Amino acid sequence: MTTVRFPLLLLAGSLLSVLLVAVAGPPSLRIGDFSGQAPSNSVPDGWEQIRFGDNESSTRYDLVRRDSAVVLRARSSNGASGLITHQRVDLEQYPILEWRWRVDRLSAGADVTKETRADAAARVYVTFDYDGLGLLDRIRLALLRRVGYSDAPSRALNYLWARENGQERVVESPYTDQIMIMPVRSGRGQTGEWVRERRNVLADYRRAFGESPPAVNGVAIMTDTDNTADSARAFYGDIVFRPSEAGTDSVERRPSGSE
Repeated sequence: MTTVRFPLLLLAGSLLSVLLVAVAGPPSLRIGDFSGQAPSNSVPDGWEQIRFGDNESSTRYDLVRRDSAVVLRARSSNGASGLITHQRVDLEQYPILEWRWRVDRLSAGADVTKETRADAAARVYVTFDYDGLGLLDRIRLALLRRVGYSDAPSRALNYLWARENGQERVVESPYTDQIMIMPVRSGRGQTGEWVRERRNVLADYRRAFGESPPAVNGVAIMTDTDNTADSARAFYGDIVFRPSEAGTDSVERRPSGSE
């Protein structure tokens, strides 16, 4: 009896695990799986490069090994381009966004609140499937896309490592009030170090826009220096959405080494 019952218990446990995943979803959604790829000069799998306006100088992105893990490196010299991946995420199920990054050089004179100096050494955008734009905002978006910003989102949160803007502020983009900027790091205090970030995107969206969010439809990364004509270098680790946890604050920041 024992030899029959034991495999049946294992089978029952396996079926239960499959059912739980089917109902609750996987424990995490890995949006940027850089550590699972080999070092390469090409754009990471699942991502595509985006250009902005008529600037001919692009930020260079490649996969390199740093501190025992493969990460995305961004090097910008008077450049403006980013990487984007188009993936849908239900924030009611996966509200927590985690990533790690490291900035080695900040662009001097950058200020994301001013259009003529709106550069940042490291940015992570979360874009949304938003269809509630008013007429004026639709016109602005159409104009942005017509002059070269073809991937301009209808609505987005922009988490960034700012040169001097205070942390935890919510600032409108100088280009459109449909992109809200949230500096989560500021200044040179931790440059040259890996830092792990954890954000409750659901809570951040409600704080920034005053309403519940639609589904996430993409994540973008950008290091840009075109407005200041300076240079910057940054590294990005894996980007993951996770379910919420009991007692988890909307923000949790701590230094991190290799993954």
